[in-house]
Amino acid sequence: MTRFLVPLALFALLAVVLAIGIRHSPDKGIIASPLLGKAAPQFSLPNLTDPAHEVRSADLRGHWYLFNVWGTWCGGCREEHEMLLQVHRAGVVPIVGLDWKDDDAQALGWLTQLGNPYQSVATDHSGREAIEWGVYGAPETFLVNPQGLIVYKHIGALTPETWTREILPRVSGLVGGSS
Repeated sequence: MTRFLVPLALFALLAVVLAIGIRHSPDKGIIASPLLGKAAPQFSLPNLTDPAHEVRSADLRGHWYLFNVWGTWCGGCREEHEMLLQVHRAGVVPIVGLDWKDDDAQALGWLTQLGNPYQSVATDHSGREAIEWGVYGAPETFLVNPQGLIVYKHIGALTPETWTREILPRVSGLVGGSS
């Protein structure tokens, strides 16, 4: 019986030490993007809402914008949609959508039903563009500054807290964001 107590005690001690370390880690839940501080990927993609014109990164240069990766198949995207509409109504920064691995008719129906917060919506049927942006899964949102650099990445549904604490200060130039 005692031969099992020593390994069990060591395992319990290790678990406690790891739990304390994780609990006090300032970066818990953060997945750093290798693209932070680097140029946003260049793209020219079909426009979901205006097929006559492509969505091009070159047209976005010189302006702040949010690049939001979403899909109708994504539960978290539905959760964040109302927040995206609020950001759109605030008029602080335009949102460019990337409809990722989705059906165009379903995506258009979604925007008609729930409202369209996007300045433009690029389509990424193959998923190649999402790979270029280092997307792990939808929804993900990137903040790109006027110089075309990615200054912030949010994984998961955008929340009012993320908007007010992380994005808005950067766009306003209060936290390390240059305009």
